Amino acid sequence: MNFKHLILALTAVSSFSAQAANSLNLASYAVSGIYSLDVLNGTNGGISGLEASAVTYAQDRGTLFFVGDEGTGVIEISKTGQTLGYMNFDWAGTGSTKNDTEGLTYLGDGQLVVGEERLFDAYRFTYVNGGTAALASSSVSISNATVGNSGMEGISYDARNGGSFVTIKQENPQGILAGTLSFSSGAGVASMTQLFNPDLLGLATLSDVQTLSGVNSLVGTTAADNLLILSLGSNRLVEVTRSGVIKSSLDLAGIVPHNAIEGVTIDEKGIIYLVAEQEQDGSVLDSLARSRLIVLAAPVPEPETYAMLLAGLGLLGVVARRRRPVA
Repeated sequence: MNFKHLILALTAVSSFSAQAANSLNLASYAVSGIYSLDVLNGTNGGISGLEASAVTYAQDRGTLFFVGDEGTGVIEISKTGQTLGYMNFDWAGTGSTKNDTEGLTYLGDGQLVVGEERLFDAYRFTYVNGGTAALASSSVSISNATVGNSGMEGISYDARNGGSFVTIKQENPQGILAGTLSFSSGAGVASMTQLFNPDLLGLATLSDVQTLSGVNSLVGTTAADNLLILSLGSNRLVEVTRSGVIKSSLDLAGIVPHNAIEGVTIDEKGIIYLVAEQEQDGSVLDSLARSRLIVLAAPVPEPETYAMLLAGLGLLGVVARRRRPVA
């Protein structure tokens, strides 16, 4: 590596570091894999996994969980879409009639929270492969009203400072709420307030939300406070601050043109995972229709590159000393 190339490389790393301090930089992401998801039999023979609507990452397991809006249960999968397990949902006592699961987030130690769109309620449960989660035993109502088919579309957990949540409402009107949730078998307590006016984002609908506090490279930076907001209506993924400033965005049009992308999550390395419902436009036979897992990754310098850069920093120091005028 000559001196000119070294300077350019160091400048690029410096720019990358500055960017990482305030943004994930979605423009640097590209599709690294698309995988078909299994269709499973849920409670009482119901279908599960065909209409994937929410996904979450479990760091302590190294796996993903997703739900479909059939509401029959939750499926655990690998990062490349292989089915690892399944758990049924028991909706008795929840008051839900549609069981429309559109939000999902992972708390740690096998605990998840699933959101029901039409009631805008959330339910906490511990995952047991092959088991059944009695959702009414640990729940909270966020809206205290039936909001219908334009309600909760996403929920995400932020483990910092004792734990908090962000939820979104799809439309009519859109909503982005943040705060704390207390779950119980009776009346849980929701202390959630609107973060900012969602109209600032200019998105047709809001489809999911993901906090960025768990991304290793963002820890200790302002970007750790940012959110990913997914919009099915606008076919976009945007990174925003908690005051509504857009920091970066990614156009999702054309990635899976026959599937509706409805869920987003991210792992500690910054790899983004999206889930999309099955083809519903006649492009394939119904028997062949499948939900999809889409993996988005940003290129990062190889270890060898870091080594050359560090060596280059030492070389710069040597050159600077040699060029220092003699007193």
